[in-house]
Formats: sequence, C-alpha cells, structure tokens
Amino acid sequence: MSDETNNEGLNEAPWRATILTLYPDMFPGPLGTSLAGRALENGLWSLDILHIRDFAEGKHRNVDDTPAGGGAGMVLRPDVVGRAIDAATGEGDMRPRILLSPRGKSLTQEKVRSLKEAGGAILLCGRFEGVDQRVIDGRNLEEISIGDYILSGGELGAMVLMDAVVRLLPGVMGKVASGEDESFESGLLEYPHYTRPTIWEGHEIPEILASGHHGKIAQWRHEQAVALTKERRPDLYEAWEAEE
Repeated sequence: MSDETNNEGLNEAPWRATILTLYPDMFPGPLGTSLAGRALENGLWSLDILHIRDFAEGKHRNVDDTPAGGGAGMVLRPDVVGRAIDAATGEGDMRPRILLSPRGKSLTQEKVRSLKEAGGAILLCGRFEGVDQRVIDGRNLEEISIGDYILSGGELGAMVLMDAVVRLLPGVMGKVASGEDESFESGLLEYPHYTRPTIWEGHEIPEILASGHHGKIAQWRHEQAVALTKERRPDLYEAWEAEE
C-alpha cells in the first residue's frame, strides 16, 4: 500500500478525536507519523488531548479510589471522569463516547466505518481496575475492545481505533482501491501479494499474475482470499458464506 496522500477531501469538516487520558504525553505517538501524521498536518482530522487529572480536586488531585466492596487495585472516580467528559463535550456534540475496555465489544471494520461517518469520537482511556460504572452509564459510554487480552491502559487501544478510522478518511490514502481490497472490507481476509524479483530463493511469482489477464487474476485473488479465510478464520468464512 502506498504512503501517498492527495488533496481530496480537504474542504470537508475534519474528523475530530478527543482523548481523555492520564498520560497525555503518549499522544499523538505513532499517529503523528506516516499517513495519519500527514493527514493531521493537512487538517484532514484533528486531535485534542485532555488530562483527566486536570479535573480532579483537593490537595492531592486524586483520580481514583479503592473499589467499593473490597478487592485489589483502584477504580477511576465518576466525579473526576464525569467532569472531564463534560468538558470535552460541547453543545450539540453528538460524537460517540467510547471507553476503551477489555470487556467491550470487539472493534470491527464495520464499526470503524461507522465511526468514520460519525465525524469523530470522544475516547476515554481506562486505567487501573476500571472506571466507576455510574459514569459509564450516566455519560452513555460505549465500551470497545481491540482484542481478547489485557493492556496497561486504553491509550494504545485508542491509537489503534483512530488509525483504523483515519486511513479511511477522504484524501488520506493515495488510492481508494488500496483500502477496498484489504482484509475485512469484503468479509474475507486479503489474498497473497507478490512483487519483484520474479524468482526469489528459488520461488517464483504465481504464473497467473504475469499473464496480464485481469479477469483471471481477479478470480485467482478471490479464490485465494476464500481459501485463506476458510483456513485461518472459519468464523469469518461462515459469515461470508451465509451472505453469498
């Protein structure tokens, strides 16, 4: 995939991300480089960072407390998080409010496309044992997970989500087709790719790819995508087959 950008979409309202985090120095991180970074510089999307601790009160500005009922770890306080969310949300702001959480629904390409169409998102990066359930309910937070594993906090998950969305924005990728052919866009995993040299360590590029017959090449790629999906992700294959 090319790292090119173009000027398409420069006149559209930028996709707006607001991050609520205890570690603002982590951003933009990798989002400040390559496609996402150039798109940020070109105004195709915007990134605002709010430090959750700025909304804490008292001498020690505590953002967490022990869990009610006992147990290990600490929990982010609802009053502090609630004030942070309220500060991030302007009048008429209808952007989705997302909590990155391992107990959330899995992030999918379908969800990524819907967030792209939403015009932005407010992303709360969880820490410690979690966030008080009252602020999750009271501020209508949608919990999203990037996988079945545990991270130290939601910051990396927020970066993954934003990278997935930003690359779909008009003007970010040089060629629209480069996004349309990728894994999950069609419900299948992506077909194998090859390039020069034609022969490498005794292995040749599949002959069909040098035939110049675009119809046969497309058919071969589709068959490869189907076979790979069936082998590696039977869950995706079954869903795709059911829609055919």
